[in-house]
Amino acid sequence: MGLLEQCEAAFGSPDLYRVLGVRRQASPDEIRRGYHRASLRVHPDRAQPEDKEEATRRFQILGKAYAVLSDAEQRAVYDEQGTVDEEGEALRGERDWQEYWRLLFKKITVKDIEDFEKSYKDSEEELADIKAAYMDFEGDMDRIMESVLCADYTDESRIRKIIEKAIDSGEVPSYKGFVKESKQKTMARKRRAEKEAREAEKTKDELGLGGEDDLKALIQSRNKDREKEMDNFLAQLEAKYGNNAKKGGKKTAAKKGKK
Repeated sequence: MGLLEQCEAAFGSPDLYRVLGVRRQASPDEIRRGYHRASLRVHPDRAQPEDKEEATRRFQILGKAYAVLSDAEQRAVYDEQGTVDEEGEALRGERDWQEYWRLLFKKITVKDIEDFEKSYKDSEEELADIKAAYMDFEGDMDRIMESVLCADYTDESRIRKIIEKAIDSGEVPSYKGFVKESKQKTMARKRRAEKEAREAEKTKDELGLGGEDDLKALIQSRNKDREKEMDNFLAQLEAKYGNNAKKGGKKTAAKKGKK
């Protein structure tokens, strides 16, 4: 069975871009982040014993999809012809896909997150990301707040002012969903965020977080829905932080995907 057939069977689509959850016009960095998000959800290390075999199979398929789309020549052939070179180096059968994944993405700690947050907030990168999220979600503040890295409910007023300034200057269009958002929706979002903040703080206190294994402990302490949300956040942050570290701290603006 070829890669496209494997994608169809495992993920319901033969489209490599859909499998990784990215646009066909996605940049290499966006493809990398998409691969990271998708692979975190099925990583064998996170699977229950009875699900590990299926998780490993899907994880390997994701690795192959990324290998094709991250290779400029392979991607060009796929875009033009809709086929992949099953015999090419990118899909060679002997590759250890888990080792390949570990080489791409470094583990991060709580200190990494705190350092990243300090440098990210109020930066040109955050500004570009907020505008991109506003455009992507057509002014839906629920999804904008979920999408922008490191943002919590205390940042909403600041983010709103950034968007309003961009609208006034003509940098972005005026979406009705943003300018006409009801007070009820705004308050509901605030209540959800405050509840989640309380839950997160309670979990942190209960676990006594503060060491290298904090992130792993936090993920394992949550139910499946909260774990998925944490995975999505870590996928975005690890992709950004790991990539920046390799470039000597230089950061590039990134377009956000859905949570």
